[in-house]
Amino acid sequence: MPQHKSAAKRMKTSAKARERNRGVKAVIRGTVKAYRAEKEKSADKMKTVQKVIDKAASKNVIHKNKASRMKSRLARLASK
Repeated sequence: MPQHKSAAKRMKTSAKARERNRGVKAVIRGTVKAYRAEKEKSADKMKTVQKVIDKAASKNVIHKNKASRMKSRLARLASK
């Protein structure tokens, strides 16, 4: 248990942030999985997936380079 008041508060806020981040990552995984499972890759779906990834990167849930790598791989998959 934390000994200082600020450490106790930090523990609470980090727990909330962790839950929030887990939710965002789950949404990313779900949209990417759905996009990969599609037989016909459409531009509209790709735009939606990219939007979800970009939002997560802007909120620092995932690193911007990871977001870029994910989008690049999905675009390469769509072009095949």
